Amino acid sequence: MFTGIIEEIGAITAVEASGDGVRVTVRSPKTVSDAAHGDSIAVSGVCLTVVGRGDDWFTADVMRQTLDMSTLAGIDAGRPVNLERATPANGRLGGHIVQGHIDGTGEILEVRPGDQWRVIRIALPDHLAPLVVDKGSVAIDGVSLTVSAASPAPSAGSAAEGGQWFEVSLIPETLVATTLGDRRPGDRVNLETDILARHVQRLLAFAPSATNPNGAASAAQLEGGSR
Repeated sequence: MFTGIIEEIGAITAVEASGDGVRVTVRSPKTVSDAAHGDSIAVSGVCLTVVGRGDDWFTADVMRQTLDMSTLAGIDAGRPVNLERATPANGRLGGHIVQGHIDGTGEILEVRPGDQWRVIRIALPDHLAPLVVDKGSVAIDGVSLTVSAASPAPSAGSAAEGGQWFEVSLIPETLVATTLGDRRPGDRVNLETDILARHVQRLLAFAPSATNPNGAASAAQLEGGSR
């Protein structure tokens, strides 16, 4: 489990084929300082497991499903990445609950600079749009951020004009402490929506069921039986 508070910007130093996946080596002086074999480290939002380490680097295996779901597909040596160690149980939840399980990727549509901050608009897949809410939490490349605007829901039977998008506002600290300060229109980023929103969506998918988990009759059944 992570919080989306980036500890350092590392870099991919090597990528080797490993079956249908890859093994990556990441330069990470701070993040690897107390890491052990089997520990979890989020690499630009993707939870990876340490399988080897040195004084300032670690290696991890990335399976095919992860490559298909994230921006780690086609990754090469030299790419900077956001790094965060798993948070301890007694640590501060400085951002929000981040699992490191990417929902998909989004494309940066626009970057609007301000006097001290920067607003980024990101396109996202239609199926993720209901999980992103104005003033809610979202993780972008592993960075915990607050949604500052979101596209309206499409009207019944029609798609949203221009596609679904959301915006985040980046403060100066985020611009210098993460890789988001270098992002430009056309770049793809990893997206992880709020785990609470995903649970609610899953619960609602079962709402039409005839009984609740305790076996009690549904409201519709009770209403029908009272007539």
